[in-house]
Amino acid sequence: MSDWVDVASQDEFGVGRAIVVDVDGAMIGVFRLEDGFFAIEDVCTHDGGDLVSGCVENGEVICPRHGAHFSIRTGKALTAPAYEDVSTFPVRIENGMVQVRDDRWD
Repeated sequence: MSDWVDVASQDEFGVGRAIVVDVDGAMIGVFRLEDGFFAIEDVCTHDGGDLVSGCVENGEVICPRHGAHFSIRTGKALTAPAYEDVSTFPVRIENGMVQVRDDRWD
């Protein structure tokens, strides 16, 4: 079971902004949306490229390489050329610090 990893103070996040953190070798992007914090793996399932640096619109991140849309809340692949969802991760706030963990191997 992985431990919770500090990402940043919740005050450092603007709405629609993401911060990427390495959690046990997995690059995870933590986003702040209007309704909370959400985390997805920073890997486009279409070609393995960086995902989190893409534009954020309406709760979706748009892959900067080929334009696939993914739901930030659910990880669901919403448009071609991606057909596989991205992994999502639990996020919590502890004493004002945003934390994430990789629970895939628990």
